[in-house]
Amino acid sequence: MSVVKVSEAATALPRAWSSRVLGRVGTAAVKVLRMDELPVEEERHAEPEALLVLDGRLELDVDGEAVTMGPGEMYVVAAGTAHAVRPGSSGTLLIVEAEAEAEAEAEADRPTGRPSPGMLAL
Repeated sequence: MSVVKVSEAATALPRAWSSRVLGRVGTAAVKVLRMDELPVEEERHAEPEALLVLDGRLELDVDGEAVTMGPGEMYVVAAGTAHAVRPGSSGTLLIVEAEAEAEAEAEADRPTGRPSPGMLAL
């Protein structure tokens, strides 16, 4: 396994709000993305996700409540919870996203050459 330079991975992304999977831990994907001040529409996920601000600021609307996060702060969005990004979010965001059971099983069936679950792979 090699060291991941998260800030460099975020800078190399082709556009804001496009994420890159840095690795996997069990069935969870560890992703990075760059935020660019623009809002992102409301969404819900079948599984929980953790949002960790590495630098900058994340402005969320979670079930109608405003949540502001800065560097080093994390918020875990519960499964099925409506959440949207408000205007003004910028910087680098790390996301740990659990995959739905069906997606995880399908992924496990694909030959990828990745290490066994629980190991971080690039």
